[in-house]
Amino acid sequence: MTGYAVATSEGAAGTLTIEIKSVNSRFLDLQFRINDELRALEPDLRAAIMAAITRGKVEARLSFGRKVAGGSQVLNASLLADLARLQNEVSQHFADAATMSVAELLRWPGVIEEAHVGQESLQADVAALTATTVAAFVDSRRREGAALEAMLVARIDAMDVIVKRISPLIPQVIAQFQQKAIERMQDALGLAGHATPPTLTRQEVLERIRQEVTLYGIRIDVSEELSRLSAHLNETRHILKKGGQVGKRLDFMMQELNREANTLGAKASVKELADASMELKLLIEQMREQVQNLE
Repeated sequence: MTGYAVATSEGAAGTLTIEIKSVNSRFLDLQFRINDELRALEPDLRAAIMAAITRGKVEARLSFGRKVAGGSQVLNASLLADLARLQNEVSQHFADAATMSVAELLRWPGVIEEAHVGQESLQADVAALTATTVAAFVDSRRREGAALEAMLVARIDAMDVIVKRISPLIPQVIAQFQQKAIERMQDALGLAGHATPPTLTRQEVLERIRQEVTLYGIRIDVSEELSRLSAHLNETRHILKKGGQVGKRLDFMMQELNREANTLGAKASVKELADASMELKLLIEQMREQVQNLE
């Protein structure tokens, strides 16, 4: 799923910036844009992201902007301490010797030097900023996940309505079909006017009609498919409510729901069932597209 976070950290020598953004993807795809001087820190950033998410096409930027020369200069404390010690020693020998002014000290070679950022210090700063950025990034994905969950629950509710709407129709559809089938077969065999085919008794013909109609009635009975649909919808709702890494489990449930919807359509003997199958498949497809983006 999509997510975005950016964080900065100000230091004496410059500004660290970490930006993480992601778009939908079934798998985890990481791309990094990092300053050359920070390239050695990429494994730590990669590990932090991989520990937090499992899906998404992620782009991470890590940059370090040094301050301009006027702001990146520092005093050489060690050299100043040496100068102070030497000045005290000179005063002991020459009591009237004037002390060095601030301007003279600042002009002394080596007193002012460029700020230097140690690798260990920089790594610690990056680690702290990475933790902050990844946490904000995960929060942004969690907010979108909540919105996706609401959408999925709405689709589940819609499918529940369809299943409950057509379930009472099944016994009636089967009974009507069997009655019409019996009448058509009786007409075809000449039993409507109580005439019996010469090779079979009337009772034998009626028994054969009953068997054929019963078998075909079983083939068009979708009660079992509707029961499995209800069970799959309940399980999908349970997975969403439980939370955690649900993407792969929901992906499997979409396959199961789609299988039952297809079977319902294949067995549909009346327009109401065919329409219901189509509605279910449309809702399942809408869910499937979003499920592939969930963790």
